[in-house]
Amino acid sequence: MDAPEPKMDSNPIAGAIYAFSAFLIWGLSPIYWRALNGVDAFEIILHRIVWSFVTLLPLVVLGRQWAAFLNACKRPKTMALLVATSLLVSTNWLLYIWAVNNGRVLQASLGYYINPLVNIVLGVLFLRERLHRPQIIAVTLAAFGVLNLTFRYGVFPWVSLALAFSFGIYGLVRKTADVGPLVGLTIETLLLAIPAGIWVLRLFRTQSGTFLHAGISTDLLLIGTGILTATPLLLFNLGAKRITLASLGFIQYTAPTGMFLLGITLFKEPFTATQALTFGLIWTALAIYSWDAVKTYREKAGR
Repeated sequence: MDAPEPKMDSNPIAGAIYAFSAFLIWGLSPIYWRALNGVDAFEIILHRIVWSFVTLLPLVVLGRQWAAFLNACKRPKTMALLVATSLLVSTNWLLYIWAVNNGRVLQASLGYYINPLVNIVLGVLFLRERLHRPQIIAVTLAAFGVLNLTFRYGVFPWVSLALAFSFGIYGLVRKTADVGPLVGLTIETLLLAIPAGIWVLRLFRTQSGTFLHAGISTDLLLIGTGILTATPLLLFNLGAKRITLASLGFIQYTAPTGMFLLGITLFKEPFTATQALTFGLIWTALAIYSWDAVKTYREKAGR
């Protein structure tokens, strides 16, 4: 997910629908990735990169952002930052798909619930931001949730933390790159598409890959990974321009909630009392965080 600072526009209802649709697609995406369960996660990422670039480039042209795309490509500092973010986002994608296809949807869900709280910690560490008391309480509760899983459940939630921190650091670095979300993601996929395309070709020539060897349905699903990447991004951008940051903050929890519900229902992953306590602590932390965000936004808007 690639989130710009929202700017208010007309028709906030339409904006909320766009944003909700984007996060709903992200939340239900484990169904799609699980359909590719027979394909190695690394090969899925290779195809996601290649087909995402193929899908995103026409959107840049149709969205009249071609000039911005070329200008960004000419700036060495911007390109250096996008090399770093491309590696971060591809790592996040790989870990997420691996988690989904290895029965860890609940851990992935927990990771994206934790992500806003990780952003607070990263802001303190790297941007010298000062915490409000509610934020301190929220981060403390989240830490207790992680410790609860580690010591009572006996499993360190490395998948959740790796997803949360990789996406959090991605967002932190991405903020410093002077480029829009669509153009930025297109360049990120371009930087990765060349080696990814070569690797896909190698897999095909050695017949060690799945593409064009496992049936038309699998081929179409791999090609469709580009559409699955571009569609929610486009909807997100349409929504972010029309609603407030506070509204967007609430709607973003649609994605991990969708993953959570899929994990305990469709995928029937075990959900223990220890996990329930951890999720309860995280949800309480997010409620405090969201309340503080709304309060801060209203105070700034009232000035």
